[in-house]
Amino acid sequence: MDLPRVAAFTDSYLPTHNGVTYTIQTWRDRWHRRGGRMDVVYPGSDHEPAEGEYPVSSLPFPFYEGFRVGVPGVPEAVDSAEVVHAHSPFSLGLAGLRLARKHDLPMVASYHTPTSEYAEYLAFTRPIERAVERSAEEYERRFLDRTDVVVAPSERTADHVRDTVGTTTTVEVVSNGVDVDFFRPVETERFRDRHDLSDGPLVGYTGRHGYEKNLTAIVEAADGLDVTLVFSGDGPARGDLERAAAEADVEAHFLGWLDREELPSFYTALDVFAFPSPVETQGIAALEANACGTPVAGVASAALADTIDQGETGYKAPPEDVAAFRDVIARTLAERDRLGEECLARRSAISVEHSVDRLAGVYDRVR
Repeated sequence: MDLPRVAAFTDSYLPTHNGVTYTIQTWRDRWHRRGGRMDVVYPGSDHEPAEGEYPVSSLPFPFYEGFRVGVPGVPEAVDSAEVVHAHSPFSLGLAGLRLARKHDLPMVASYHTPTSEYAEYLAFTRPIERAVERSAEEYERRFLDRTDVVVAPSERTADHVRDTVGTTTTVEVVSNGVDVDFFRPVETERFRDRHDLSDGPLVGYTGRHGYEKNLTAIVEAADGLDVTLVFSGDGPARGDLERAAAEADVEAHFLGWLDREELPSFYTALDVFAFPSPVETQGIAALEANACGTPVAGVASAALADTIDQGETGYKAPPEDVAAFRDVIARTLAERDRLGEECLARRSAISVEHSVDRLAGVYDRVR
């Protein structure tokens, strides 16, 4: 297959660490390995751009720490693109749309995160928050209706885009995929020693510490269990999370952002990956944990309802039910060896190679 030159536009990129950033990096790496080219346009930051990365002027976003708003510019270097892929409907997504319209190029949009999730960061009362949520969905619909195809990372998210957002554009499911060459079981003794982690059962989470992810449920559920909690990452909710852990009868370690090279050790060291977030569009961290042989205790909400295969790669509790979440953590711990073996048996099925195969098919169909 002749691979088109792709211009990816994103409002979230390095040095920010999140699922969107990792997905773009991994897809771009695999695209290049196959002989294609995928350039990235992103908000300028202190990240030193590599070849094919084009920062534009940006400003800090005052309502969400670590997020920057890029000026919707189109660098001349991406003018020769054959396919435009927007990973956000906002500033740089609009820049991508302008490039596509200017040269009559096919436009693909990835639906990574419902914009309504950020309503609580912008609103001070619940009525205002609801109004922001409604406006966000209307905005999303108008943006997606102007694209040729929408890519969603899971069936649940695809249904949300079709039924709740209500776009008339075709929606296709393309999992973000996991780099199973990188995320695999590894030796963990040095990692445990470096971070002073006990030999007992470890339950942990890594990723953005956002309020929408309901991470205090991990602390509440662990209170009374014989486990040590390990949190990697950072974000606006970290302070409240640390205070909750200090007030609870639980040992908790906060490691901050780990170097990416440490993540396989982090996942492998855990006995259970805890994921109470009710808002995931796929929950890529759950799949990364599975690729390292670690089962997940999560919630049956949004995409995690599908990402976690009940009784096979972990267990799910109803959302907002701490007692049930405590029970699934305990059950996952009790069955950790069996569940871990099942996770490892499914590594090839969640590979990013399969995802890029599907992505190539999407690009081919819209050209």
